[in-house]
Amino acid sequence: MSPDSREHRGPHPEDRELFDGEMLLRLKQAFRELSWLLEHGYPLKASLKLVGDKNGLTDRQRLALSRVVCSEKERDERRRFLLPLSAVTAEHVLVDGFNLIITMEAALSKGLLLMSRDGCIRDLASVHSSYKSVQETVRAIAILGETLMKYQPSSVTWLLDSPVSNSGRLASKIRAVAEEKGWSWDVEVFFNPDTIMINSGQIVATSDSAVISKGVRWVNLIAEVILANSNSYWLVDFAT
Repeated sequence: MSPDSREHRGPHPEDRELFDGEMLLRLKQAFRELSWLLEHGYPLKASLKLVGDKNGLTDRQRLALSRVVCSEKERDERRRFLLPLSAVTAEHVLVDGFNLIITMEAALSKGLLLMSRDGCIRDLASVHSSYKSVQETVRAIAILGETLMKYQPSSVTWLLDSPVSNSGRLASKIRAVAEEKGWSWDVEVFFNPDTIMINSGQIVATSDSAVISKGVRWVNLIAEVILANSNSYWLVDFAT
């Protein structure tokens, strides 16, 4: 596989066709069907295949559905522990670094954003174990930081995944932004930040369903940022 040479985390070349017009109407119908199946206890993987095949969805559209759907019970359980961003005042906050930065990079690059049933905004960027900064990275960190720091948390720790390549370089960029802005941030790289966030007892800034499904206190920082200026971004709403 050739090295990742992208300068932006923008839309896939086919996204405008796959997530607009008649295709978007079909996708939203598939979302309703998939939600119904989950409500009635059917497993996600089998349900997604059934609905995807029935509606002739591409792999990318199926990926989008998997990121926006959840059962009503799951949605309510995640929201039960959701706090307003003002709750971070005088509190220690853990920030899910890759989770939020990648979504913000996609937003700034005019990439597709998805408003999920649980109220989180997610993206379709494929990073997995390999990450490369893009032109929007530093700006993404600064925007997230400016929104968070308005509420004056007592301390902020950014968590990054050590198995993801270039995590050390991203940590350096976060520290540089913090130094420039005068923010007293810690940046830590761990093998499994999810476990730390779930077990910390601290407020967590994330949109990772695997974390917010575990009863952690969390704030929806990325949604606060995007919705404050939603006309600037490409946001497809599956929440309503």
